[in-house]
Amino acid sequence: MRLSPESLMSPPEWFGFSSPLRYPKSLATAMHEGFHGENASGISDADRVHKILQASKAVAFRTCPEYEAEYLNAFEKITISGSKPVFPIGLLLPEKPQGRQTDEIFRWLNVQKPNSVVFVGFGSECKLSKEQTHEIAYGVELSGLPFLWALRKPHWAFNELDALPCGFQERTRGRGMVCFGWAPQLEILGHSSIGGSLFHAGWGSIIETLEFGHSLVVLPFVIDQPLNARLFVDKGLGVEIERSEDGSFSRDDIAKALRLAMVSAEGEKLRIRTREAAQVFGNRDRHDSYFNRFVEYLKENGAAN
Repeated sequence: MRLSPESLMSPPEWFGFSSPLRYPKSLATAMHEGFHGENASGISDADRVHKILQASKAVAFRTCPEYEAEYLNAFEKITISGSKPVFPIGLLLPEKPQGRQTDEIFRWLNVQKPNSVVFVGFGSECKLSKEQTHEIAYGVELSGLPFLWALRKPHWAFNELDALPCGFQERTRGRGMVCFGWAPQLEILGHSSIGGSLFHAGWGSIIETLEFGHSLVVLPFVIDQPLNARLFVDKGLGVEIERSEDGSFSRDDIAKALRLAMVSAEGEKLRIRTREAAQVFGNRDRHDSYFNRFVEYLKENGAAN
């Protein structure tokens, strides 16, 4: 049990190895309250996880040992004293998109230079405030980079245009495109003009981004996102946007992180590493083999019962 928010601000002792995984102070309190506090179901998420682990015969994760071997081993050791097998079942890669070249989005992407465009997307689960959304917009504008932003109208916006700073689209016309509402993220990431992604570091989006070898520029907010961000920054595959102690971030830091990941000489090593990572994250045969091992386990144990 992690009994206080402060306990989330450093790696647990039972890791047994050096790790960058910790929550920043600005997110630790909300994470601790959300996980350990009783919710509408009458039971905390922490208690639910504990009961599930006690009742289960095995544990499966959507991951691969190439990037999380030490954490998988540590988890197996503490899961009821190592009595339950822990399976990485691969990344469950979605089918690669065929590309709809007739849409306005793809007509615009088709005329951009290869690996030049930043895809910006924070999904629908991440509820950004007006100040956060506008600061991201100013940072993207300040970077000077081509961008495609998939933006759903926030609850606080009167209309779509109200979601962005005044004059933003006029000032970035020709260099960037804002797609309001749903966008085909996987197809966009698979386009040759995309070179990086600015997003919340959700696990599914990390998989999709690295499947195509793009640079990660991460701005995490909730649940697993801060830990995902620190893991991949530590592995030299991403840049995390700097934040103040209160969790706020500036347009300058966003622009700086984007330029580092996309165009600066200092970020060349990162870009090489993400292209190399695509050989692992995009290797469907490798991930299918992990999944098949888990299926065999289920068959054997199903027959035994």
